[in-house]
Amino acid sequence: MNDTPHPYDAIIIGAGFAGLYQLHSLRRLGMKVRVLEAAQDIGGTWFWNRYPGARCDVESLDYSYSFDNALQQEWSWSERYATQPEILRYVHHVADRFDLRRDIQLGTRVASAVFNEATSRWLITTQAGEAFDAQYCIMATGCLSIPQAPQFPGLENFKGHWYHSADWPHEGVDFRGKRVGLIGTGSSGVQMTPEIAAHADHLTVFQRTANYSVPAQNEVFTPEDVAQAKANYGGRRARARETHTGHYLIANDKSAMEVNDEERTKEFEFRWRGAGGGFRMLRAFNDLMVNKPSNEKAGEFVRGKIRQTVIDPVTANLLCPKEDLPFGTKRLCVDTDYYETFNRPNVSLVDVKADPLVQATATSLRTQSGKDYPLDIIVFATGFDAMTGAVKAIDVRGRGGQRLADTWAGGPRTYLGLAVAGFPNMFILAGPGSPSVLSNVVHSIELHVDWLTQCLANARAGGVKSIEALQSAQDQWVEHVNEAANRTLYPIANSWYLGANMPGKARVFMPYVAGIPAYRKIVTEVADKGYEGFVLG
Repeated sequence: MNDTPHPYDAIIIGAGFAGLYQLHSLRRLGMKVRVLEAAQDIGGTWFWNRYPGARCDVESLDYSYSFDNALQQEWSWSERYATQPEILRYVHHVADRFDLRRDIQLGTRVASAVFNEATSRWLITTQAGEAFDAQYCIMATGCLSIPQAPQFPGLENFKGHWYHSADWPHEGVDFRGKRVGLIGTGSSGVQMTPEIAAHADHLTVFQRTANYSVPAQNEVFTPEDVAQAKANYGGRRARARETHTGHYLIANDKSAMEVNDEERTKEFEFRWRGAGGGFRMLRAFNDLMVNKPSNEKAGEFVRGKIRQTVIDPVTANLLCPKEDLPFGTKRLCVDTDYYETFNRPNVSLVDVKADPLVQATATSLRTQSGKDYPLDIIVFATGFDAMTGAVKAIDVRGRGGQRLADTWAGGPRTYLGLAVAGFPNMFILAGPGSPSVLSNVVHSIELHVDWLTQCLANARAGGVKSIEALQSAQDQWVEHVNEAANRTLYPIANSWYLGANMPGKARVFMPYVAGIPAYRKIVTEVADKGYEGFVLG
């Protein structure tokens, strides 16, 4: 253990998409920067989430950096929706191309970050006891990076193997000849189901709440597709920047209720079959997320598709989301053959809302009614402590020793999703209170990194030592974020957007729903007004 902290201009916590681009940007300012990463390699969520079928639900041409055109031209995506291994290869390519590895420290989990009011600097300490002294502490910890740990009675007695989707063995799992139980039907569960079913002797899917899933309509890119995409990349990025979610897509500007049944069905069919992908389905009409009757039309359409696809009517009915769950208010799943998989003879669906799972035995999972499901492998696809979990996992202390975990006990409070009052010189990339998970998160990351990099460049030029969000500005921003959410249907659902998946977590709608263009306009105006809402010390 080194008793003398290593001095840096900035410490970045996390080496995923956000941490890598922030490192690259600050190095270009001439700053001395270190990235601390808990994992044994870079990639963030794409390092950990290597479960069967793991794939991005944002198109690869959008889910990639736009800051360097040469990078865009030299990298070729192979599919419309990239798999986890391909995304990880891309991340490694970026790190090598910009020589980022020399400033990244792997296998280093941060334990605490404490602000020194006398020096306006942060002391960041790792679990191993190594200390770093930095003017700026930048959280690039990711929105989906702390798995919800399985807390299952009797799991320690289970003689088979169990795995969590977000901590998958690097060597993979052999399902051949095995009886597999899969708990969870969110994005990870939906992606895993067809993959596991193709190999397992039998797959039992335990579903508490049916979610909406739409077909990816994935396709392998031809050389001509790639050439055309690269030739038009500038226009694609420009258009994406002006869409609500930062994706390249066409949004219909009509209400679902102003057209007749035939036209409405035709538009839904186009989104389901032709356009493909969850975010495109959400933009089938301009009021799906704000107008209940319009939303119900989308829900009816998807339930109809499920019943057309799944042969057994009882199973089909179980897979249909209930009408009290508005379409898209939980994260839409994007799948390949998910519903079709339930037509396989080796796949069964169990409704654990009607008969909850209560314990694991040595050889099975048991429900409340006493029914046993004999299993060799249990897979948990039970989600994350989203948006706040990774930041709160670190003992962060600001002015007066106040703990961030205490400050956020009633839900996260930020200014612009970037800064927290009482925690000077600390910034969060794609944090709660920003579009983050309701957008193409790579675009949101670039927006935040570019804004913050310019802010820190201006601070250096002006001799500013500390940058802190005003409490009043933060309170106004939180109120604005809540007002924006309450104008939509999102808060109706028990989703991880509100922390509803985590027992005891405060129910607060965390992302900013008003969209990328509106958010960009606000943060740009804040900067243009001399960083309005911040105290520059």
